[in-house]
Amino acid sequence: MPAGAPGERRREEPNVATAVTSTRSVPHAPVGTGGLAGRYATALYELAAERRQLDEVLSEAGALAGLIDGSQDLRTVLGDARLDIRDSRKAILSVLKQQGFGQTVTSFVGVIADNRRLSRLREILAAFAAVAAARRGEMSAEVVSAEPLTTAQRAQLQGKLAEAGYSRVNLQERVDPEILGGLVVRVGPRLFDSSLQSRLVRLHYAMKGAA
Repeated sequence: MPAGAPGERRREEPNVATAVTSTRSVPHAPVGTGGLAGRYATALYELAAERRQLDEVLSEAGALAGLIDGSQDLRTVLGDARLDIRDSRKAILSVLKQQGFGQTVTSFVGVIADNRRLSRLREILAAFAAVAAARRGEMSAEVVSAEPLTTAQRAQLQGKLAEAGYSRVNLQERVDPEILGGLVVRVGPRLFDSSLQSRLVRLHYAMKGAA
């Protein structure tokens, strides 16, 4: 049928911005896949799947998460609200270009920047990994630490989770310096909070109660 003929249905290339704005979070979503981060993550997953780039995008998302966790300067660029959004966008896209990231991930990060959500980028990447794990039927554990986990710490955590009955679990790691130290681990509805921040809060209330 000639282009533009009556009744023709044109197949449009999947668009990152459209995918983000049209996706809605799923009720009772697995850990790390709900809320705003879950909507962005699900949009990226469905876009990558439609473009048949899922393996590539999963790999690049993991690599980007690692870059963010390993660079305090990059975390500052993403999280400092005092920076002009245009400067933050330019900086993160420059990093992606230098590191050779593909068009799908680069465009996706650009949309996040345009929507002023760069401070949530690391959380969105963790949610993306959780969405992918859930689609594969795997259980995910969201792990928040003040600094990136070492190989030894990761192995120790997996051992502790196995002792608690979670022998086959996919770790979704995220760095949040505000917890000061320790870990916050969420598996399904269960939360294990051993962060220094949480302990200080409990100590504060205990001291108030003893006063």
